[in-house]
Amino acid sequence: MTAAPAIPENLTRAIRRTLPRGRLAVSSPAGCPSLPLYLFDPQVLEGPLSHDEAQAVVAEPAYWSFCWASGQVLAQWILDHPELVRGRRVLDFGSGSGIVAVAAARVGAAEAIACDLDPDALAAADANAALNGVRITLCDDWQRRPVELDLVTAADVLYDRENRPFLQMFRNAARGVLLADSRVKDLMEPAYEVLDMVAATTWPDLNEFEEFNRVRLYRSGEW
Repeated sequence: MTAAPAIPENLTRAIRRTLPRGRLAVSSPAGCPSLPLYLFDPQVLEGPLSHDEAQAVVAEPAYWSFCWASGQVLAQWILDHPELVRGRRVLDFGSGSGIVAVAAARVGAAEAIACDLDPDALAAADANAALNGVRITLCDDWQRRPVELDLVTAADVLYDRENRPFLQMFRNAARGVLLADSRVKDLMEPAYEVLDMVAATTWPDLNEFEEFNRVRLYRSGEW
């Protein structure tokens, strides 16, 4: 029997800044089961997360320790359609756990870039790439992103109305955009075509409102 991978110490320190009794475990999200990740281990608690604990996790930005529904759906879509990513230079904006960048690397992206302002998220993305036997590039500032991107991906970055300019920003940065979102029912942006709507939940489950368990996939640009 193969021993379970050791949890990186830097990630353990990071999760305990949010929940002092927190820990991580290797887990495969239900919405993208072929990509194991270092994620929050709910078994450290007695039963599921309480409402207050769930709110604390959301308020303190250890979001990289959960795999959000839209990230799972977008990563699985990439795995199911490798021909649209293979050989391309892909940047995943607001990468969190890094699952989308890892998926892009898995299917043969020329370069898969995880972009996030949170250094803990980048550490998690790097560790999750290694866990899956792939390599990704880390980017800590969108303004210093590599040039000549073929594809920008993003999941659940429109939670704030002030983020809507991202839609045009992504289109200006790359020839194509893949977007997944569970927070906005209608983008009201004709440049984005709806590809699909998929049911998924955050992993581990935060018991969010049912409306946030329906993920819409969009694409824009050249394909």
